Amino acid sequence: MKLKKWELALMFALAVTFLCGAALSKDQDNLSEKLIRLHVVANSDSDADQALKLKVRDKILSDITVLLNGVTDRDEAVGLINAHMDEIVADSKQVVTSEGYDYNVTGKIAVEEFPTREYDTFSLPAGKYTSLRVVIGAGAGHNWWCVIFPPLCTTAATSDAQTLKILTDDQVKLITKDKPEYVLKFKSIELLDKLKAFLKI
Repeated sequence: MKLKKWELALMFALAVTFLCGAALSKDQDNLSEKLIRLHVVANSDSDADQALKLKVRDKILSDITVLLNGVTDRDEAVGLINAHMDEIVADSKQVVTSEGYDYNVTGKIAVEEFPTREYDTFSLPAGKYTSLRVVIGAGAGHNWWCVIFPPLCTTAATSDAQTLKILTDDQVKLITKDKPEYVLKFKSIELLDKLKAFLKI
């Protein structure tokens, strides 16, 4: 069957898209294997619950900074977090209680899908990442996330000694490039994944 010109053009465009996307997805996969993200979900979107979420976040970041100090292996970091999960949850619950609330708090290591995200000093492509997921109460409010391993939430992304031992030079450059095209590349990964899902590839 003879294809029309527009059909050939569409097939070519799709082929180029998937070839370029494959390279970008590989970069994302390699990066995600090095990171652990923190995902804190608020009880609701009320001002009080959102403020509480940030206080819980601060306590978790404080605990994790001490717990993972000097750790350069992602699997070791996951193991330490799991081993101290009860303490992390208890400390989070204590913050909730001290603020006058009776919300339950749960915590677990999970693999979650994250959108492209721009922070003050770095950006991360969309994709699946290992995360420490902490849910406050009903977990029906807006969430907060960042990177706790390496500690990109609490240190300078490009200069911290621990970060430089965990990520390659190319990976550090990839997430800290201050150019619009890098964010566009990250967005393209997100769009490609949505296209694949739509086409069921």
